Amino acid sequence: MRDFVDGFRSSVKSVSPDHERQAGDNLLGTLARYPTLAMAFLTFNKHLLAGSALSARQRELLILRVAHIRQADYEWAQHAILAARAGMTADEIERVAEGPDAPGWTPDERALVVSVDQLLNAGTIGDETWEVLTAQLDEQQLMDVVFTVGCYAMLAMSLRCFGIEPEPSLTAHLPRDHAR
Repeated sequence: MRDFVDGFRSSVKSVSPDHERQAGDNLLGTLARYPTLAMAFLTFNKHLLAGSALSARQRELLILRVAHIRQADYEWAQHAILAARAGMTADEIERVAEGPDAPGWTPDERALVVSVDQLLNAGTIGDETWEVLTAQLDEQQLMDVVFTVGCYAMLAMSLRCFGIEPEPSLTAHLPRDHAR
């Protein structure tokens, strides 16, 4: 299990050699209690983090929106770091919590934020939003949007159900209204 987790961590392309890896021991330690499930989940999750057709910025925008809606502080803190590494500014990261109507989104970014809201609320992306997304994304990217939102919604649920707390190094990245 340790070798598998080490391989997972080193394969995440969001972490380049010039970046120190952030914490993740609380989540990975919990998953390691069920090795078969952990390996299956992390194999799938590795695709989203290291093999997705989406850009890192697009991926992190989706994940942060899921984390906000699902009130998953641990997920937010982890991905606020990755979002910054993907080029999102602190203002953009905070804007994710404001939602799709916040000023400053490009039409394409707004459609991504709306897609998260729609997937989590209705289980599908509305026609108008789908039309905007299909104008900017190819078929694989569209599939990655849906699977990224679904995976991180499931992970947010797991984090909250299992009471997984952020490591001390993540507390500075918690949502402003949840900082400890």
